[in-house]
Amino acid sequence: MKRFKNYINNNVLIKVASLNSVSLITRIAGGLLTSNAIAHFIGAEGMALIGNLRNFLYSIQSIATLGLYNGVVKYIAEFKNNTLELSKTLSSAFYLGFISTVVVSFLVYFNADTINDYIFPEYNDYAYVIKVLAISLPFYTLNLFSFSILNGFSKFKMLIIINIIGQILAVSVTLILIYKNRIDGALISVVVSESLIFLITVVGIVNQRSLMPLIKVSNVRFTTIKKLSSFSIMALFSAIVLPLVAIAIRSYIIENVGFKEAGFWEAMNRISKYYLMFVSSLLTLYILPRLSEIDNAKEFRNEVFSFYKTIIPIFGVGLLFIYFFRNIIITIVFSSEFKPVEELFLWQLLGDFVKVLSVVIAYQFLAKKMFWHYMITEAFSVIILYLSSILFIDMYGVKGATIAHFVTYVLYYGMVLLIFSSSLFGVIPDKNEYDS
Repeated sequence: MKRFKNYINNNVLIKVASLNSVSLITRIAGGLLTSNAIAHFIGAEGMALIGNLRNFLYSIQSIATLGLYNGVVKYIAEFKNNTLELSKTLSSAFYLGFISTVVVSFLVYFNADTINDYIFPEYNDYAYVIKVLAISLPFYTLNLFSFSILNGFSKFKMLIIINIIGQILAVSVTLILIYKNRIDGALISVVVSESLIFLITVVGIVNQRSLMPLIKVSNVRFTTIKKLSSFSIMALFSAIVLPLVAIAIRSYIIENVGFKEAGFWEAMNRISKYYLMFVSSLLTLYILPRLSEIDNAKEFRNEVFSFYKTIIPIFGVGLLFIYFFRNIIITIVFSSEFKPVEELFLWQLLGDFVKVLSVVIAYQFLAKKMFWHYMITEAFSVIILYLSSILFIDMYGVKGATIAHFVTYVLYYGMVLLIFSSSLFGVIPDKNEYDS
């Protein structure tokens, strides 16, 4: 019976991975096209500016949505057969997110000049981009809320179809804007592309219209908000601190190595983002809802090792392929100007491999609201990342940033394994027991 259950779980994981691969191919193709356009029409320095804007955008989006996504997914998956509790979750998340988004949008809009000086210290003509960001933010929030509903109900196929169509739309708009307006177009595309996907998502969520009556002001509950708050604090910590650290590292590279080198580091991060799309989306679509359903350590162990057996080998082979063909990849994705990026691949790939090994386990922090474990490990990794980046950049130039990436995740993985050592490697009694 246990073997049969594991077999079913493996089949579900493989099925989700297969469906997700179609979305992955579309997103990577879109990423290749946009990166190539940026490289040819804007260059390495423009790549650095776009990197700063992306970091700020991610932070603002998470603050606007209060980092509620993972919590909403968890409780929708948990209460999908309990109408009252489901209504409390949907209502509390929707109205809390609505108020937060409106407040953040107003603050961003009316402080556009100050934000512009922070993100683009040497370029003072992009305050209007910040205002466009503020206007598009509510649409992003609605899109994320819709995604959390579909994810919580395990509508994987619908999510993937929306992602594919939305990606095609976003890439088309991005390429047109870059061709017409160069750096201005690229910056505008960064702040509006994800919001545009809401136009597609709204069609998909119509199929869940039976949930609309469940969203009521009267069902907003402080107790529900309190339950979501631990997820919110955890997500906001990463959303605020990590982008600031990325901006700080990029600024340090600009000041101590060069503006172009900062663009090369951003280019490496973009490539990393492309090949991590498969694993990261799979973690969000499958692992988080699955870990939320699991109520004992033995199933947790089985799920982790199932992922290691089915996904990690494929991921590892993919990384080897990327490393040995990095020169061709750089030529296709960017241009000859970005050839120095080739030196950054080894440590970035190694760091990303260890990152995936650790994150699949660390998602348990979110699934089981292990608040202090999450906060301590995240704070530890952020501090190590910044300090080691400064150290290695001084020693090895821009390559030092990727070495720091590898060192950070090796230490982070060690901490995660230590925390879950008994669940993963110890003798597990037949009872509900987690390391916490």
